[in-house]
Amino acid sequence: MSEPTATPIQFYKPDLFTKTPEMRSPEYVQMSTAAAISLGLMDGQMYRTSCTHCLNLLVTYPEGCRANCSYCGLARHREEDRDYADRNFIRVDWPTAKMDDVIQRVKEGKDGGAFQRMCISMITHPNSDEDSFTILDKWVAEVPHVPVSILSNPTTLRKEDIQRFKDHGADIFTVALDAVTPEIFEQTRGKTVKSPHRWEKYWRAIEWAAEIFGPEKFGAHLICGMGETEQEILEMAQRIKDLGGHNHMFAFFPEQGSLMEDWDPVPQDQWRRVQLGRFLIDYGGGHYADMTFDEAGRVVDFGYPEEDLERVINSGKPFQTSGCPGKDDEEVSACNRPYGDSPPTDIRSFPFALDDTDVELVRRQMDGEPIRNRFELEEEDDE
Repeated sequence: MSEPTATPIQFYKPDLFTKTPEMRSPEYVQMSTAAAISLGLMDGQMYRTSCTHCLNLLVTYPEGCRANCSYCGLARHREEDRDYADRNFIRVDWPTAKMDDVIQRVKEGKDGGAFQRMCISMITHPNSDEDSFTILDKWVAEVPHVPVSILSNPTTLRKEDIQRFKDHGADIFTVALDAVTPEIFEQTRGKTVKSPHRWEKYWRAIEWAAEIFGPEKFGAHLICGMGETEQEILEMAQRIKDLGGHNHMFAFFPEQGSLMEDWDPVPQDQWRRVQLGRFLIDYGGGHYADMTFDEAGRVVDFGYPEEDLERVINSGKPFQTSGCPGKDDEEVSACNRPYGDSPPTDIRSFPFALDDTDVELVRRQMDGEPIRNRFELEEEDDE
């Protein structure tokens, strides 16, 4: 096995693929690089995985997103930096294609091809709500066997809009809360950075989703490493779980061109403990109230039977990407987002099942050893 490179080689196919600032939803959508590779719209390789199992689609407009979240590559403050359609988002390029071409590609694949789920990601734009409904209706009519998740924009949505998403066939509704305290939310995506989002609206949308979509059919995105403690993020994870939802964890990794581009990535040990705690809360029957934290808010005891904890760690599942579930295993996300929150040389969310070497790497990272990848681990063992 060769050591991964940070950026895989990619080639665009002009006859199938479009990447210009003039494209607009609902006729056009942006998609993650992994989705484009999986669809065959782009040539390329992903380290140790051949595809993404969730087709992540993003509504797109030449005016761009009107929000100004400090950690986001799509933020409004980048208007003078790059054309909107050419900006990176969660570390990768999101090229643009016709929605009809995307649907045709999926229909040509056996049983929907590699995809177990499709996700419509909204942005803050006057047309985003209605265009998301149009995309949803078209997908449900033409590809009904691939369920749809909605990554919502609570700033512009009303309760009746959330009900409408369900009525139109959406399977899961998610809210990118991201910041896990009102203070961090305000500092990173509220008035402090001249952005329209408000904590109260986001939390209200989560409560509406719990009511409308019901248990196991809604979730929240949480970013680890934006100034919160392990105790604060796991307390929020328990709060979401108590409502009946799932927690989709992201490791903070600075986005080039964002207001937080000079921040450090979340420390490995912090991230691994939070991943494990989240999994225990969501799927292992664990509870935040049983966990013990030190004065700095770090987990020192998960309050979980030792033998069972070892079994969970050895499964590797807590350290895989967390997101909306697929068809095969509810504990493993269909939305594996390859290298969306880290490069292949320092994997934070594994987009594939871990082997024994990966688990050993994770264990040592959780213990505070500064090892980035399996190659460094193997070199150290050889010495």
